[in-house]
Amino acid sequence: MTIAQTEEPTFQKPLRVWPGVVAVTLQWLVRFGLPKIVPSAFGIAILGELVGALAVVVWWAFFSRARWFERCGALALMVVGLAATRPILDPSVAMAGMGVLFFIYAIPVLSLAFVIWAVVTRRFSDGFRRVTMVATILLACDVWALLRTNGVTGDFKSEFAWRWTETPEERLLAHANEQPAAIPPAPAAAKTSEPVVARATGEPRAPEPLPAAARTGADWPGFRGPGRDGIILGVRIETDWSQSPPVELWRRPVGPGWSSFAVRGDLLYTQEQRGSDEVVACYNLTTGKPVWTHRDATRFWESNGGAGPRATPTLSNGRVYTFGATGILNALDAGSGAVVWSRNAASDTHTKIPGWGFASSPLVVDDVVIAAAAGKLAAYDIATGKPRWSGPDGGDSYSSPHLLTIDGVAQVLLMSAHGVTSVAPADGTQLWQYPWKSDTRILQPALTSDGNLLMLALTAGGGTGFRRIAVTHGTGGWTTEERWTSLALKPYFNDFVVHNGHAFGFDGGILACVDLKDGKRKWKGGRYGYGQLVLLADQDVLLVLSEEGELALVGATADKFTELARFPAIEGKTWNHPVLAGDVLLVRNGQEMAAFRLALARR
Repeated sequence: MTIAQTEEPTFQKPLRVWPGVVAVTLQWLVRFGLPKIVPSAFGIAILGELVGALAVVVWWAFFSRARWFERCGALALMVVGLAATRPILDPSVAMAGMGVLFFIYAIPVLSLAFVIWAVVTRRFSDGFRRVTMVATILLACDVWALLRTNGVTGDFKSEFAWRWTETPEERLLAHANEQPAAIPPAPAAAKTSEPVVARATGEPRAPEPLPAAARTGADWPGFRGPGRDGIILGVRIETDWSQSPPVELWRRPVGPGWSSFAVRGDLLYTQEQRGSDEVVACYNLTTGKPVWTHRDATRFWESNGGAGPRATPTLSNGRVYTFGATGILNALDAGSGAVVWSRNAASDTHTKIPGWGFASSPLVVDDVVIAAAAGKLAAYDIATGKPRWSGPDGGDSYSSPHLLTIDGVAQVLLMSAHGVTSVAPADGTQLWQYPWKSDTRILQPALTSDGNLLMLALTAGGGTGFRRIAVTHGTGGWTTEERWTSLALKPYFNDFVVHNGHAFGFDGGILACVDLKDGKRKWKGGRYGYGQLVLLADQDVLLVLSEEGELALVGATADKFTELARFPAIEGKTWNHPVLAGDVLLVRNGQEMAAFRLALARR
């Protein structure tokens, strides 16, 4: 008798998932955890993300125990899913970070979703696993088509929103004819001895020491103040904001843009985007109500910074000079907004619009107004707008021309990708150049008390060098010599100030103080993101506006970091420079602006 033999069925072992879990956990810790600890480590985080993604692929392809056609099919579907999603993305996501933002977010999300799928379904039937695998991959890819980004923060974190939600600019345009009521100014001290209650906090504050007409230093001519150095003289404020907090005068929506303010008397000037028009706007300083607007039919937008102009208006002799993100240079009557003359500096200098737009704030020197078309200076006659001279091409730059006197000679400096160049303001003749190549130049140079120059260079990967050089003028011409180079201060687009032999600025998103003798850091503290600051030099105080829109007072002393006060001012990403005109503080970002009255210190 023959005994029939039956073959033992073979069973597929469950998926081996622990290597994938380890790989994706490390990927997320490096990609999203490391930048929280070390804000300047974004480049390392992206590299870690890619290494983690490769580890997930290696796990799935060689160690997962999945059937081979499942391994190959899943990897192929991931590539196809990402490629097929790209054309249907919102332009802000598709173009962000020069086309890479989608991938640097989509890859870790896809990795995580795929590993979670493997863990949950590892003991399910083959058919169920395969169907859910396809669904998981496609969902992880296609969900990005539902989102847009409102730009990125200073440490390159995208601000995602649902694609169909209104932007602040769209809300502003929809209610363009509605004028919000302004909060009346605080009463003068002479009228009452009772404390005035701050609207924003409900805390008592001291009576107003001065009426508006008697403010000290009420004019703010443009970018970073009278000296373009962020230093305020002749104003002292109360620093105990628990007893004398800022009092809100008014608040109103504003079009997108990273412009700051210029102030003359009871008028303020700024630049913003309104739909297809780039706008120069004049508002009443006391009430916030519009006075006049000038419109140019142009729009600049890039996905990291968003829409709108980047420069700040400049006031001089009854005119306001503005430089738009696409290169339009205007001379307007400061009282009415009437056009005196207008030029296109991009066309005049044959310069392409840089990736983040033209960001130079105009500089008026004697009878010329000077703008930087990227790394090339262009000067125009202030009376007629006719081109007077143009400087050498310094490559990429988002810095503004800076008037300094070195060795008794007035000169205009521009930081660019090639280094720093000095020219004579009258005719643009190059006086000297200090070569120091970098990827991007954004900040202004500064002078030390002994006439040395401080400058910064942004290098690949976001690293920054902070350098002190000596510039001298002798019988043989101009000479430059490096004193020291330091990594103790690493601002990106956050300006620094010089005070009492020290530089105060941002090391990434943290405030820091550096000794100018040797470039060594004295202290580091206070996380304010990629914000901006000004110095009240008469009382050794920094007024900081954080990237999140908070105001802070910090001691401008070298012994230690001391935060004196903090106050919520506006909401949303805030890269714009604050302005203090007398006792009125102005702040804005890409969606709103506000004015606060600060209690002046009793002398």
